[in-house]
Amino acid sequence: MTFADRTSDAIAPLPPRDTVDVWDIPFDRLDMDQSIDAIDRLIERREPSYVITANLNYCMLNAEDTTVRQITKDADLILADGQPIVLRSRLKPNPLPERVAGSEMILHLCRRASEKGHRVYFLGGVEGVAEACANRLQSMFPGLQVAGTECPPFRKLSDEEHAAQLKRIRDAKTDLLFVAFGQPKGEKWIHENYRELGVTVSIQLGASFDFIAGTATRAPEIYQKLGLEWAYRMCSDPKRLVPRYAGNAWYLGKALVRDWKEQVNRWGMSPDGHST
Repeated sequence: MTFADRTSDAIAPLPPRDTVDVWDIPFDRLDMDQSIDAIDRLIERREPSYVITANLNYCMLNAEDTTVRQITKDADLILADGQPIVLRSRLKPNPLPERVAGSEMILHLCRRASEKGHRVYFLGGVEGVAEACANRLQSMFPGLQVAGTECPPFRKLSDEEHAAQLKRIRDAKTDLLFVAFGQPKGEKWIHENYRELGVTVSIQLGASFDFIAGTATRAPEIYQKLGLEWAYRMCSDPKRLVPRYAGNAWYLGKALVRDWKEQVNRWGMSPDGHST
């Protein structure tokens, strides 16, 4: 019997979100365990929803793309998947407790899914990666119910193909949909389709499939703790990631300058040090 087939008592309403704004994004002030519990509550609510794991690149896209800003506005949960975001929040009176990395969160979510009978669908990656990821997770968490795996072609699907894809996910009685389409393609795909899909929680998880399947290597723990995971990844795939991280660095510099000017103005001074 699947989670979706079970009947239950009325679900209590979701508690109000406790957020802190960092670079115009309302991040939920949750640690990893609290994030898993919050996603669990969204699943139990039985209504379509989606979660964003936002890193620095997402912050940049949010600043530049009106569609991404709407995705941010409509999200049910936004988690900080970037150390610069966590560090910047510490200048606020209500900082973020920690980074919630999507590549770690997928493990916690699958453990919880195996315990509660949530059906998980894996969508994205190159041919075979979604299946390899799902198989590895099933070996780690016996009892994990895989609703399906799919690696769509790297081209725009026809209307018929797209409709068939959505039907497969719906018919699989999916409770939790993991998407690995890259940024912002994954977030945009989810935003366009999550209501029609009816899946209780959809999440874009970037390179997580590759890390678990073994087709890519995550940075050593020391890089993660120092907030330098981006440097390790950039060196492992410079052709693709150097331009991206250069853009992120430029955005971060501009964002910090803007933050400084706003702080100086709050002090009643102009940015050149004179009183206003």
